[in-house]
Amino acid sequence: MAEKQKEMSFLGHLEELRWHLVRSASAIFILAIGFFVYAEQVYDNFLLAHIKPDFITYQLFCDFFNLLGMDSDFCNVTFADKKLQSIKVTSQLMNSIWSSLILGIICSFPYLLWEIWRFVAPGLTKNEVKKSKGFIFTASLLFFIGLAFSFYVIAPISVHFLYNYQISESIVNSFTLQSHIGLITNMLLGVSVLFELPVLIYFLTKIGLVTPEFLKKYRKHALVVVLILAAIITPPDIASQVIVAIPILILYEIGIKVSKRVIKKQQKDAQKSPRV
Repeated sequence: MAEKQKEMSFLGHLEELRWHLVRSASAIFILAIGFFVYAEQVYDNFLLAHIKPDFITYQLFCDFFNLLGMDSDFCNVTFADKKLQSIKVTSQLMNSIWSSLILGIICSFPYLLWEIWRFVAPGLTKNEVKKSKGFIFTASLLFFIGLAFSFYVIAPISVHFLYNYQISESIVNSFTLQSHIGLITNMLLGVSVLFELPVLIYFLTKIGLVTPEFLKKYRKHALVVVLILAAIITPPDIASQVIVAIPILILYEIGIKVSKRVIKKQQKDAQKSPRV
């Protein structure tokens, strides 16, 4: 009888997980449909915004370098050819579908976290539930800070560099729609996920996989890993990789502080708990 109840409990959890996944997927698809319907506005004002010479970041960089008394290419941003090629018959359709799905995942991120929290919450104590309520806000805030950082800093620098990089005048840059959109979406999603590092460190510390001492000891190794990840999600130019690496390393240091607080809290709770 106990085994049957256990089995039913397990099946009940699977059923509950299924509905969480269904709701999460529904949220993504609903947003994706909206992005697909307004694909022209999404592409012109967001995904293709960085190939416009009047993009706000170029103007801000120009003003910043002028303030320092330095000349900058950002003051005269030009793109040899802003037209992107669509080589295959289905390229534009498939690209708009894929981009809509990625944007749907990005914009539904807080809701996805909420569904994860709802699935995990029944297994937590009242005290743990109370303390975890700020998780969704913190994780979402870090995610969207990463999104804004990649959109307004990393993407324009990368696009400006790659579109104007030329080995020889005999070579003409003529980029495809797929390559440009792939570059932008990979950076947006990749950098945003990397900004979740303090949250990841928090949970790894909670379950005992990492400690502040461990994080400090392997700080140099973490630097190498961060540079490798930055090289994967950004174009192969040093400036973009360094600019991505700097905030991630800062978040790593914040993660060490977070880990220390978690350990101190665990030690404090252990001292308060009655000894048998």
